[in-house]
Amino acid sequence: MSEKNDTSDNTETSNDVDAARRTLLQVGVGAAAVVGIPGVVAAKTKAKTVTKTKVATPVAMQPLPFAEDALAPVISAQTFSFHYGKHYKSYCDTTAKMIAGTPLDGKSLEEIVAASATDAAQKKLFNNAAQAWNHVFYWNSLSPKQQAPGGKLLEAIKRDFGDVASLNTKLQDAAVGQFGSGWAWLALENGKLIVTNTSNADLPLIHGQTPLLTIDVWEHAYYLDYQNKRPDHVKAVIEKTLNWEFAAANFAAA
Repeated sequence: MSEKNDTSDNTETSNDVDAARRTLLQVGVGAAAVVGIPGVVAAKTKAKTVTKTKVATPVAMQPLPFAEDALAPVISAQTFSFHYGKHYKSYCDTTAKMIAGTPLDGKSLEEIVAASATDAAQKKLFNNAAQAWNHVFYWNSLSPKQQAPGGKLLEAIKRDFGDVASLNTKLQDAAVGQFGSGWAWLALENGKLIVTNTSNADLPLIHGQTPLLTIDVWEHAYYLDYQNKRPDHVKAVIEKTLNWEFAAANFAAA
């Protein structure tokens, strides 16, 4: 179940990446009302539309928004101990080492992701920075308190999926159907809610989409608790631990 970081060579930031970074910096960073990353604008980098959040997410490890045992038995304290304390830490530490002494030193994860997303020579940096960002977003997509969608978000769910049950089925299918490591997302694209999945470190931000919540289906997210039974893990997460308040805040800010 071990997953290794990409080992492709890292090279000095190219002129194209510098240009992408300057474009992103022109967007500006504002304050946020909730932990996570609500609110977005878009910046162009080459052929990709990078969705820029209004909140700068630090490279340094961010604290879990709950105790390690708060989601048990859906996700155990042991799983969080490894997932947060080993895997997530490795992504943060590797990103910090790779940007040290470069023009990206001191920049947010969003800026690093945007700068490295279109540069094949920066694949290792992208993988680690994007995974660090994905995990911060994932921690906040979970809650010890069982919740249900409400308000404007519920209206949009009914508009675009028919009902919450249909949305949950699509999330389940996207998460279980993701081949290998990756993520399932509820996102906003062109004003419409969508369910999508991404492989490895890929994320909606580099596809012009606004993420609202996510489910991690890398094996380290569930294997200690569920072994090969990914569907059981996903079903429990959807039914008991999704943070719909976080999703609603992201939806409102978008």
